[in-house]
Amino acid sequence: MKTTTKKHALSLVVLAGGLGSRFGGNKQIAEISGLGCTIMELSIADAVAAGVTQVVLIINQAVRSEIEQIILPRLAANIDVVLIEQHTSLVPKQFEQLAQQREKPWGTGHALLCAKDVINNPAIVITADDYYGASSFKLLSEHFKHQGNWAMVGYPIVDTLSGEGGVNRGVCQVEDNQLLRIVEYLNIQQQAGQIMGDNPAGVREGIAKDALGSMSFWGVTPSFFQYLEQGFTAFLQQYDTAVKVEYYLPDQIQRAITTKQQAVSIYRAQESWYGVTYRSEFVSVAATLYKLRH
Repeated sequence: MKTTTKKHALSLVVLAGGLGSRFGGNKQIAEISGLGCTIMELSIADAVAAGVTQVVLIINQAVRSEIEQIILPRLAANIDVVLIEQHTSLVPKQFEQLAQQREKPWGTGHALLCAKDVINNPAIVITADDYYGASSFKLLSEHFKHQGNWAMVGYPIVDTLSGEGGVNRGVCQVEDNQLLRIVEYLNIQQQAGQIMGDNPAGVREGIAKDALGSMSFWGVTPSFFQYLEQGFTAFLQQYDTAVKVEYYLPDQIQRAITTKQQAVSIYRAQESWYGVTYRSEFVSVAATLYKLRH
């Protein structure tokens, strides 16, 4: 395993800095019984098989030791691995006083921004506690071989619902295989054979059965980091007294689409997505992943 930051054909950025309070621990390093690895490691293996040669892990300080001692030695020896800690203090100088009041991480947009100095090529961005399927990495790997715009893989909403109750999802509005916008729906669940959810206005309405959801599987280029940096400064200026508001990655991608600064291609996932929020869910997801790998 190497640790250089040269230019690569394709990188993988894993957002693993969340504290996982609802999970009751750091779910990013929870091992799958029978496989002896984490969900994150399965995703890294899938990414490497699709052509990724650099892996950047955005982590919190609490898990650094375990990742270095347990997870890094298990990764493929022929990839560059970079560990970056996401700290609330990583802000422009004029906002250092604001950062001192902050306890919670700044959000996924800030987490990705932490990788700015080590990404010199197209990159796939994922979260550590979601399993996306090997084919999704291949889709974006092929995308960047032929196109230079940003991209994402969307997952059928119907396949991301929970038997435990309603879920919140970003529903994609698509035209000619391009992402137009992501609309956040709350409490989505099956009702009388139809998918229903609460739209941003609080109105409960039907969602198309073939609708795609954003499960945080993005493809970006280095130009996105400058865009993120500018957006983060604007965010801090706007929310200089709201120290709990988060700087979200999807919001910045939406802003680029709305202002016509970037087109985002969307691909339909060919495999199911499996995600973990609560510890009780981890058991069933781990069992499913074990079956998939055997």
